[in-house]
Amino acid sequence: MIVCSYRQTMRLIHTILFVSVLVVYTEIVEATTTGNQSVEVTKGINGLEKVILRQTHGSSVEVYLYGAHVTSWKNEQGEELIFLSSKAIFSPPKPIRGGIPTVFPQFSNLGSLQSHGFARNRFWTIDNKPSPDTFKVTNGVSVDLLLKPTEEDLKIWPHRFEFRMRVTLTPGGDLVLTSCIRNTDDVGKPFTFTFAHHTYFSVSNISEVEVKGMAKLDYLDNLQNRTRFTETKDTITIDSEFDRIYLSTPKKVAVLDHGNKRTIFVRKDGLPDAVVWNPWETKAKTIVDLREDEYKYMIAVEAAAIEKPVTLNPGEEWKGRLELSTRR
Repeated sequence: MIVCSYRQTMRLIHTILFVSVLVVYTEIVEATTTGNQSVEVTKGINGLEKVILRQTHGSSVEVYLYGAHVTSWKNEQGEELIFLSSKAIFSPPKPIRGGIPTVFPQFSNLGSLQSHGFARNRFWTIDNKPSPDTFKVTNGVSVDLLLKPTEEDLKIWPHRFEFRMRVTLTPGGDLVLTSCIRNTDDVGKPFTFTFAHHTYFSVSNISEVEVKGMAKLDYLDNLQNRTRFTETKDTITIDSEFDRIYLSTPKKVAVLDHGNKRTIFVRKDGLPDAVVWNPWETKAKTIVDLREDEYKYMIAVEAAAIEKPVTLNPGEEWKGRLELSTRR
């Protein structure tokens, strides 16, 4: 039998405690330093709350809770891929000019609501306990956002719903927006909506940009009372005001920016249409939250569901997915 003195016993206890603390500390440091992603909730412009998603290789995404509005998406080199107006107004209830506004439940003026609906100028909440049945497990860092109608919303659009959106930054730096809209009305009322992710891309100069994937497709020209035409060009280039809704588009569209030697691929599911828009010089001068020359440095290519509005009966849900990537 080994008999230890009091001093030896205390020394042994201190040694055990030190090793235990060291092990715990090492585990914490490894969890922090070897992890390849992070989520930060912080204050943005005018004190509005935003979430920053980061991958350690350098890519990042910023999304404001106001409007569930993505305002930044940067690649591994820290280059900004999303256009945000230098005159953007971060002052509710004004919408934010640029980024990726969420258009719901009405696209443009196709209904009785304000243009592009109200989702883009409402405060969303972070859903800390999302249902595992809503979205598939995503590979990357993400935040789940939730919008429910207020009593004021119900006065102008009398339908109860839950709109959940997951914003994900993948390990490869892709940006994925996954939306799920459910009709939660308990009195048997269906509702119908149109939808778009109004994505503004940052480009070197609009004269250096091509959009591919719309050849031989029908489109509605918003500059000609939404008259229907068929696209005759293999590649879209822009040299004047441009505002078209392309119908039944492929699941992948490419935005080529020759000035930046960069291509962004727009992949989409549940969003059959695509809007291509640039206000050009004259229209830009009428947009108060856009600098007059900024039309040169942006193009909007929007994944949308417009021509055939979505109808949901009580208990039904609709899902749409947008993936933006600089990889093929």
